[in-house]
Amino acid sequence: MPLPSPSAQRSRMHQRSVKIDGFKRVDGLWDIEARIVDIKDQDYPLSSGLRKAGEAVHDMTVRVTLDDKFNIVEAATCTDAAPYMGACENLPNDYSRIVGLNLFHGFLKAVKDMFGGTRGCAHVSELLMFLPTAALQTFASVVRDNDDSGHKPYHVDRCHALASHSETVRRFYPRWYRNQNPGQGLLSKAHILYSSKEDA
Repeated sequence: MPLPSPSAQRSRMHQRSVKIDGFKRVDGLWDIEARIVDIKDQDYPLSSGLRKAGEAVHDMTVRVTLDDKFNIVEAATCTDAAPYMGACENLPNDYSRIVGLNLFHGFLKAVKDMFGGTRGCAHVSELLMFLPTAALQTFASVVRDNDDSGHKPYHVDRCHALASHSETVRRFYPRWYRNQNPGQGLLSKAHILYSSKEDA
């Protein structure tokens, strides 16, 4: 279903495109490439020089190489356009420092800690935030989402539609369905303990 129509006439001033591609490599590893491009619909005067309408203000790309457990084994970035070329691409911290991190174990916090504020590039860091879910979708291309491996599917309990007590999980992932709301089991246990103390 599309968005409702805007409530007033408008003119587009800015367009940001984020494109993410996932690749399976012949060596058994995986590549995720993410690119961000910002353009203006009108000439854009900057202190560093005029950007013509349609010319990239930002054009930055990140690539990470992963093993089959989502560990980062290689990482690279490039900046093809930025407002202050000669400075923007000379990052104070090398983004290859993410090598060794796991996309699903503290990755987002680690990126903020390593590259937040003036320690990195806001746009490159933003691209990194997209990587976990993009990697998951890439891996999902070759693994059935309900394949019974004995481990709870990663996406269960990661959003409202896939809460373990939801109808969606009951229907599509019955092994992992829990017929209670979050915390209900804890409340029941607390009630039992309290009742036991009263009976003592």
